[in-house]
Amino acid sequence: MKNVTMNNIKAKYLGGMVGSALGDAVGELAFRYHRKDELCAQLDRLKEFRYTDDSAMAIGLAESITKKGCLDQQDLGETFRKNFKKEPWRGYASGPPTIFTMVEQSGITYAEAAKMLFGGTGSLGNGAAMRIVPVGLFFHNSSDLYQIAHMSAAVTHAHPVGKDGAAVQAEAVALAVKLDPREAFPQEVFIASLFDFARTPEMKGKILDVQKLIATDTSPSVAARQLGRTVAVHESLPFALFSFLRYPNSFEECLFCSILHGGDRDTLGAMACAVCGAYLGIEAVPHSWKAKLENRSYFEDLALSLLGIDPYS
Repeated sequence: MKNVTMNNIKAKYLGGMVGSALGDAVGELAFRYHRKDELCAQLDRLKEFRYTDDSAMAIGLAESITKKGCLDQQDLGETFRKNFKKEPWRGYASGPPTIFTMVEQSGITYAEAAKMLFGGTGSLGNGAAMRIVPVGLFFHNSSDLYQIAHMSAAVTHAHPVGKDGAAVQAEAVALAVKLDPREAFPQEVFIASLFDFARTPEMKGKILDVQKLIATDTSPSVAARQLGRTVAVHESLPFALFSFLRYPNSFEECLFCSILHGGDRDTLGAMACAVCGAYLGIEAVPHSWKAKLENRSYFEDLALSLLGIDPYS
């Protein structure tokens, strides 16, 4: 592998943060504009692409990591709660606000509150994976990445599958940071690494499904139906990973693949484009799209802060 320089890493951090937010924002538009031609027409027409709770929570995760220099569950929960109260209209599902209320009223920890959801089973949704890009970036060289991602997820997701899915997505981002896009993409090694990293049979089984679908050149529409596109992480993250693996060298095609086949479009886009952006770097993201992303400069500042670069120096 060619040497990945500091400039390369900087581009990858920017690509991961901005790419994920763009996948979220464009994916949200795809709920209304289902065909590629009509979606592209709207992308040309609109002056701003607005992101959802997916990116709002990624912001909170990046803010907490850069503030503490580590993964601090209580600070992360407080940051999520503070940001939710400032912008409750971002499209949050019922889980996080319920957890915030329980913490406020009873004084329990966020992880304890998360365990009380869904009759005590906890959430296996994709909410922890959709926001995980800052963890994959900041801790991409850490041997403790699984435990750190697990802790990050546990603030809102207590189900083993919900936490495992977040960890797998963090690993996908971390692997993407370390790969040089000037070299041939090591597809088999990438998938095998994710399989080895996963710990639940649900995620391991779906990663094997992704491997088979990629190896047989299965069409995205068929893959989407087989892998799933729901809000459950084991029924959405696999198709997001398929979208990246199908189009690792094109940010645009990865994005369109992830969001134009129905389901939880904004989160599929956020997850797929977090990995693609971290692999290809910010230069691969169309300039006209970057320019229209809501609060783009703040996403860029957070990316630089995660890298240890003062964005205001």
